[in-house]
Amino acid sequence: MFRNPITGKDGFIDLMELKLMMEKLGAPQTHLGLKDMIKEVDEDVDSKLSFREFLLIFRKAAAGELEEDSGLHALACLSEIDVSTQGVKGAKSFFEAKVQAMNVGSRFEEEIKAEQEEKRRQAEELKQRKEAFKELQSTFRQ
Repeated sequence: MFRNPITGKDGFIDLMELKLMMEKLGAPQTHLGLKDMIKEVDEDVDSKLSFREFLLIFRKAAAGELEEDSGLHALACLSEIDVSTQGVKGAKSFFEAKVQAMNVGSRFEEEIKAEQEEKRRQAEELKQRKEAFKELQSTFRQ
């Protein structure tokens, strides 16, 4: 089993992970288009792609077996790698490098989210301190 390039959790690419990957690669697909992409190479009919099935995309592209308007053809063209000359290990290395580049962007997004969460937390603490001060102030006014 291979490490999932999008989530790294189960070793497969499901419909939503494929959708996210295609969007990040700049070639978004419709829901039906994504289902067709999976169906075309899904040998074990589990509605998700294993590493072996994923590589099948590039083998089919190299053999000219993909329709030019299909999402799989778009994916094969986006990859900029020819499995017939680079081999499976070359394709794996290429996609691992792509995933690494995407993860750098994800870490930047995570840092921004963490900063925003910290600002929200500080604003909430300030609000609570003001409320506590008002309560204390009201006890002295009585």
